[in-house]
Amino acid sequence: MSTLEALQDILVREFKLTREQLAPTAELNALGVDSLDLLELMFKIEDRFGVKIRDDTPSDLLTVSDVVAYIDGLLAHQPAARATAGEDLLPKQRS
Repeated sequence: MSTLEALQDILVREFKLTREQLAPTAELNALGVDSLDLLELMFKIEDRFGVKIRDDTPSDLLTVSDVVAYIDGLLAHQPAARATAGEDLLPKQRS
């Protein structure tokens, strides 16, 4: 499952949106996702992808594709999270 599809699943389930509304170019504010909803979404992303969001929610997340890129960036910097998300099934190297 791609990051986009996983994010769409969260938005459909938690925010009662339809997949048709969730094109990559869809703007979050046009979908009714306000700053409080975005904070809640960050918690859902942490749970779904096994990542830890340490900083404040970025203010530049304007579209669905912005959130996908943000998640992909988190996954790229947290190798254990990629395995949790099913994207990296290679064994870890020993130190």
